[in-house]
Amino acid sequence: MRKWHRWLSVFFAVFMLWIAVTGLLGHLAAWSGEAASAGAAEVAPPAGFVCPEGWRCMPPKPEQTGLASLTGFFHHIHSGSEFGKAGEAISFLSGLALLFFSLSGVWMYVRMWRERARRGARDRWFWK
Repeated sequence: MRKWHRWLSVFFAVFMLWIAVTGLLGHLAAWSGEAASAGAAEVAPPAGFVCPEGWRCMPPKPEQTGLASLTGFFHHIHSGSEFGKAGEAISFLSGLALLFFSLSGVWMYVRMWRERARRGARDRWFWK
């Protein structure tokens, strides 16, 4: 298991770093947009606009500026859709790799912990 863990991590490290960074940037952009829109005044409907009967009409959202205007772009890069089907496949495989590394890391730790417990070693939870 360690061999697979080591070799797959070399390949997927770059993609997982990419996904982590773009995910964080997407969240920052979304949060900055929420903060900006919370303080913005409602925009009045255009002159002469009448809401059709039975419809619930909402005023248009104010145009986002700054980092908030990049929210959609960060989402497309994060999901891999900016790079077509190959990008989406790599993004999906990176998600599976993250799941694999999480589960196999815990599994390897439990195996090492049991081996140390079997030998009667001290500091069974954490060791150097």
